[in-house]
Amino acid sequence: MDINILKQTVQALLAPTKGILAADESSGTIKKRFEKIGLESSPDTNLAYRKMLFTTPGIEEYLSGIILFDETIRQSIDGKSVSEYLESKGIIPGIKVDKGAVDLPNFPDEKITEGLDGLKARLEEYAGMGAKFAKWRAVIKIGEGIPTDTCLYSNAEVLARYAAITQNAGLVPIIEPEVIRDGSHDLKKDAEVTAEALKAVFERIAAHKIALEGLILKTNMVTAGEDNPNQASPDEVAKATIDAFLESVPKELPGIVFLSGGQPPEMATDNLNTISKIGGPWELSFSFARALQGEAMELWAGKDENLESAQKAFLERAKKVSLARAGKL
Repeated sequence: MDINILKQTVQALLAPTKGILAADESSGTIKKRFEKIGLESSPDTNLAYRKMLFTTPGIEEYLSGIILFDETIRQSIDGKSVSEYLESKGIIPGIKVDKGAVDLPNFPDEKITEGLDGLKARLEEYAGMGAKFAKWRAVIKIGEGIPTDTCLYSNAEVLARYAAITQNAGLVPIIEPEVIRDGSHDLKKDAEVTAEALKAVFERIAAHKIALEGLILKTNMVTAGEDNPNQASPDEVAKATIDAFLESVPKELPGIVFLSGGQPPEMATDNLNTISKIGGPWELSFSFARALQGEAMELWAGKDENLESAQKAFLERAKKVSLARAGKL
């Protein structure tokens, strides 16, 4: 592990005005999203969609990195591997390496993320394909009696082991403990669980001797559950989010990138803008999926004649999120 290389990658990913596009939808996820726009998923169709995003003129002004799926990193754009194409635009290629969340045995309605077996060899292969960073997601759900301590600490341990393996393979690990918005819980409950989850994660990160300067946290904003009729304002979301982080995230961590977590694009963008105005001891940025690309996907719908309008929508949303990242929207 060369910590200086990891630090350089971290700083590049956290570059001012830029953020990370999460284009790492699994085969099952992109199939579901395509079905909603009347499109059948296949390797070629998946690539055509991602090519629409990646080849958008000027998108490199707003994106520092893109998280890829295994299928995508093995494909090509304009005669170059996807990684080579992104690097030619000044965008850092990354890779999703977890194998998805499965039921946590003996703990109904809770999940644990798989994929540690063979991870070292997979990371070495991905590094050879040009990946400079990786991502691993853990899913935390709020409900009656959950999350349990077992769920929080099991996922924290897995995230720390993934981070150790990834740093030793020479890639920057992005750890993604996500408290999902499913449910009717209020803002206060979400804040409590988010802080508890992050405390558990950073306790295990310290135990595994992870170099914080070569690490990025990707996590949720603190919001009310999506079924709660009393949704919090951006000001309330921002204060609750920063307070939870100050309670649980080491100040030495270089940066935090927010996931959109199923928030509509405007909601995620407005909340990011207000959070950024408060700020903290870390660089605050974004790593959105649907909140960046959802509008473009619906406009594109697999039709060549829609390419220009879809790319325009994608670029406009990326510009808005970039401004929000600076608190200047």
